[in-house]
Amino acid sequence: MKILVTGARGFIGKNLVEALKNIRDGKDRTHGELEIEAVFEYDIDTLASTLDEFCATTDFVFNLAGVNRPKDIAEFKAGNFGFASDLLECLKTHGNVCPIMLSSSVQASCSGRFADSPYGKSKRDGEQLFFDYGKETGADVHVYRFPNVFGKWCRPNYNSAVATFCYNVANGLPVCVHDENTELELLYIDDLVYGMIELLKGKTYNCDYNGLEVKANKNGKYRYIPMTYKATLGELVGLLEKFSEQPVSLMLPDLPKDSLAKKLYSTYLSYLPKSKVKFSPKTNTDARGSFTELLKTQSCGQFSVNISKPGVTKGEHWHNGKWEFFIVVSGHALIQERQIGTEEVWEFEVNGDKIEIVHMLPGFTHNIINLSETEDLVTLMWANETFDKEHPDTFSEKVVRK
Repeated sequence: MKILVTGARGFIGKNLVEALKNIRDGKDRTHGELEIEAVFEYDIDTLASTLDEFCATTDFVFNLAGVNRPKDIAEFKAGNFGFASDLLECLKTHGNVCPIMLSSSVQASCSGRFADSPYGKSKRDGEQLFFDYGKETGADVHVYRFPNVFGKWCRPNYNSAVATFCYNVANGLPVCVHDENTELELLYIDDLVYGMIELLKGKTYNCDYNGLEVKANKNGKYRYIPMTYKATLGELVGLLEKFSEQPVSLMLPDLPKDSLAKKLYSTYLSYLPKSKVKFSPKTNTDARGSFTELLKTQSCGQFSVNISKPGVTKGEHWHNGKWEFFIVVSGHALIQERQIGTEEVWEFEVNGDKIEIVHMLPGFTHNIINLSETEDLVTLMWANETFDKEHPDTFSEKVVRK
């Protein structure tokens, strides 16, 4: 299959092109039934003769080209209608009736706050052009009215509030919100791209529109991506501010699968400047070695790393409800545990050559001993709860009583 992507260097185009190349090159094996021979990339500075070559042999067209922020309103018509006309005429010249997808916008509804939008009107005219082309040629036409799309590689201070917010928060710049109660419908770029790949396989979600509202309809004239989110500007900024605090608090927010927070966090990270990619948590050091809290979560405890000097014993305490995993990743250690009120000591000898995970059980006093006389012992530790200095639930008692 040969695929033409117009607007290939734009936000959506770049993400789609890279995904298609991964399939073409065998790097993405999750779409094994798709065989992509070539990905044709067309953008504003591509020669017209090259477009002609592409249209002669392509098997599918993703038309993502368009104008969002013109210097003159007339550019809307030229960019969102004029180029589309040229593209369709070129396909007709070659008798190529391959399927074609059009990236339109919810603004094409020309309703609600978009009632007087020149951009929306140009998009609506473009939609009709494609529908008429489908009727004339018999080609399968797939028109999508995308809401606010967000994700990596989106240009800030252009046409995406999410991109601008992410960039500003990531770079320590002020965020301007005129009305924090304004609600946006949001579509994540990876969900959009997945939908486009599914389209290549012949799978679509059809709909009609009631103003801005999607009405699922298996016979509908439009296509849509079913996974979108709604959030106010205030909610988006609030989440981003929490994300920005993570290197100091070490607290990772809850990021459930397929949640807006999970996808927004990935988007936010893509805007971090080089100076913020690396950060240093606080390390507590003494003669025995060091202890560093690495990451904390709101519901799944925390991760830490413990370094013990040669011959050093650490721990010698127990907990009521708290429990831990000890994972020696470098060095040679003996872990000892004893249930409170008993005399039997359980011993576990571990080393970094074979990764093993040892439970530190509630109600068991425990320790970890570096058996080496020359090498540091490095232990990754996970606790089921973050440390609360007001209620530490930690009581000293030696494991081996003499």
